[in-house]
Amino acid sequence: MTDREQPAAAGARARSLGALVSDLPRLVVELLKAELNHLKAEFAEKAKYAGVGIGLFAFAAFLLFFAFGTLVAAAILGIAVALPAWAAALIVFGALVVIAVVLALIGARSFKKMDGVAPSQTIASIKQDADALKGLGKYDN
Repeated sequence: MTDREQPAAAGARARSLGALVSDLPRLVVELLKAELNHLKAEFAEKAKYAGVGIGLFAFAAFLLFFAFGTLVAAAILGIAVALPAWAAALIVFGALVVIAVVLALIGARSFKKMDGVAPSQTIASIKQDADALKGLGKYDN
């Protein structure tokens, strides 16, 4: 150690326990602020990549929309070889409506299984943890 570092090190060692304890809240706040800044930076970076990914998925969906329209037109033209064009269009329309209704019914059943939007299992777990801290209820010792 140099001559300059020795008094600083001695001063740090000579600090009282009270001074060290009084610095603790400030250090904890600084640590929390640093962690929050790190968290913000990490989320910003991830949000940038998520934005690019969402944009690419949206463009892919846009292209698939037109690809599906082309497929529908091909189906109509294919059926129109054997039937008049208006009948072919009605047949394809009816098939699409039936498929859409079936998918909507399956989706509605899926929403009914969701049992609300709130995370009920997590809320119950947090309540159980709070009761355990209070000494209430059943918990492992």
